[in-house]
Amino acid sequence: MLARVVFVPSAPLVVPQLAGPRATDTAAVRDAVRSAGSALAEFAPDWVAIGAADIPGTRLATRGSFAPYGVDVGVSLRAHDRADGDVHDEGDGRRGLATSPGETDAAGLAGRLPLSMLIAAWVREAAGADRVEPLTIDPDETPDRCLHVGRTLAAELAATDRPVGVLVVGDGSTQLSPSAPGGGLVQESVTLNDQLVAAIGAGDRDLLAGLSAEACDRAGVGGRAAWQVAAGLGDGLPITAHLDYAGAPFGVGYLVASWTPGTRTSLT
Repeated sequence: MLARVVFVPSAPLVVPQLAGPRATDTAAVRDAVRSAGSALAEFAPDWVAIGAADIPGTRLATRGSFAPYGVDVGVSLRAHDRADGDVHDEGDGRRGLATSPGETDAAGLAGRLPLSMLIAAWVREAAGADRVEPLTIDPDETPDRCLHVGRTLAAELAATDRPVGVLVVGDGSTQLSPSAPGGGLVQESVTLNDQLVAAIGAGDRDLLAGLSAEACDRAGVGGRAAWQVAAGLGDGLPITAHLDYAGAPFGVGYLVASWTPGTRTSLT
């Protein structure tokens, strides 16, 4: 059964070793991510992580490193990672099943993970959860397909009697300040990002489901596909929604929020 859904940014700066000791302006988002992950682990030791596939169709293992982002911080999707290096298919909208050791390639053993799953693994380790099953999706996937993936996952979780947490990894617009990496400040993007924050903070699945892929692309919204999977996952469920953090310390929209099934109250 679905225990809770938590939303976190897909940003290396949530990892203290990558942010550096002087990154005090990002301390609030890191603290919020840690708290949200710890709360999710209290609800369920096993998670599914939803996030963008950076190279759809590639294979990935349960271990990885943030070395491409500046510091060799190793992470694992499992607390008791097997030495044979479980491998998953990335980017087809399905959670991967472990292959036999003979099917594991060198890249898999090296622990190649997209950024979204590196973040998920780091949050798992910080929270002390047992394991994360990755569900990666092409960031350009159609809204209808994203919703279908979410509804399929919802049916799978409803069929099990053990609690499962869901971690949704994704960022908002990259055009929220004059120095933003997406080309500076764009007022239309600020408006769209505010709408996205409000929708997730209120548990508005309809608004998320209706997001335009084109509008999100123009605004540099990296989390659109993952958020629409979450909209399909929560379709029809009464939930309590809570927004823990929303900000744009580098002109990129980051948020931390949670959806807890079982009530119809919305908290912000």
